[in-house]
Amino acid sequence: MEKKTIDLLVHNIGSLVTMQGKSAARTGSEMSNIGAIEQGAVALRDGKIVAVGREEAVLDEIKELTVTAKLDAEGKLVTPGLVDPHTHLVHGGSREHELDLKLKGVSYLEILEQGGGILSTVKATREASEEQLYTKAKSSLDTMLLYGATTVEAKSGYGLTLEDELKQLRVTKELNQHHPVDLVSTFMGAHAVPSEYKEHPMVYVDLVIEDMLPEVKRQGLAEYCDVFCEHGVFTVEQSRKILNAAKELGFGIKIHADEIEPMGGAQLAGELGCVSAEHLLAATDEGLSAMQQAGVVAVCLPATSFNLRLKDHARARTMIEMGVPVALSTDYNPGSSPTESLQLVMTLGCLNLGMTPEEVLTALTINAAHAIGKSETIGSLEIGKQADLVIYNASNLAYLPYHFGINHVNTVIKNGQVVVENGTLVY
Repeated sequence: MEKKTIDLLVHNIGSLVTMQGKSAARTGSEMSNIGAIEQGAVALRDGKIVAVGREEAVLDEIKELTVTAKLDAEGKLVTPGLVDPHTHLVHGGSREHELDLKLKGVSYLEILEQGGGILSTVKATREASEEQLYTKAKSSLDTMLLYGATTVEAKSGYGLTLEDELKQLRVTKELNQHHPVDLVSTFMGAHAVPSEYKEHPMVYVDLVIEDMLPEVKRQGLAEYCDVFCEHGVFTVEQSRKILNAAKELGFGIKIHADEIEPMGGAQLAGELGCVSAEHLLAATDEGLSAMQQAGVVAVCLPATSFNLRLKDHARARTMIEMGVPVALSTDYNPGSSPTESLQLVMTLGCLNLGMTPEEVLTALTINAAHAIGKSETIGSLEIGKQADLVIYNASNLAYLPYHFGINHVNTVIKNGQVVVENGTLVY
């Protein structure tokens, strides 16, 4: 160690969840192996982890070094920073008026056909300035951070014109530069067919491929491209065409697959080698098998199926048993999942998806990191990785999903800096 100091020593940790032990996305019984250590400590320097393990071992390892600052965890639970791998962070307006429609039994696709849903948010996003979008998204990002999220994926898809999509993506880029939370940007111009192309959807598909994707790439505004492959939105063939074009330009690819109907989106994810397939409520065994063979991460969104009052949820238990790596996310968006709380997702993952607390935390840390291609730097507490940690007002992991509806986060450390202290933003 060249620099003879430790910037911060987090010690007296009651239960330290490290997620150490495997570099690949975790599947099957591996999702229960969370690398828990009792009486742990973590030493940080220059935003990175330099020592982690049982406190006596860490203290012995750094005994020749000067410790600049210490943080007493007071016997609390500490985990890696949470990762939210599927959000629609930047958007205009809100859609609380749709709650009454849902209560009257109007379906998600019916609301969309009536000009509501995504198209309602498209209108509000197009009308909003970049400053307004930034202010709204920053407020949500602050809430996500307060609830333990240290890395968040953010999709566009509420502009559906070249300039309005670029507007969303520029806001994401600016937030990433000025907010403690790291953002991973995904271009999703194929989120819906805008009303002006309703009778000519292939013209819009060509617009996405020929105009939007190249310009997003030229300006370096997104790492990934996503497509909503669903009845009444984009067909499998249209989705394949867009995603292949994105691959050729060097984008990583994702897909909203089989959310409402078994369209074959999961099979397409396996065929194209998508990094992740999202939603998957109606995915068939054949589709999940294709994903398993290709190593595609399944991103399940239990807050969405909960909010849509669906009887069936993503088959997370089947996925885990089949060897599909499972991640979880809020799907934060103004329509189907207006929540920024990954802690709510923890509870829903247990109660509605049948996952254990250990599997849920794996799905919100290392597997979520794999779902956005960031597993080498985040998702676990290991030497050399980013120093992203969360300290909870809890002594054990099971307490988080058990005691639901509140925020358990006490402290968040992002890149080695305390950004939430005693449940309050301090960045």
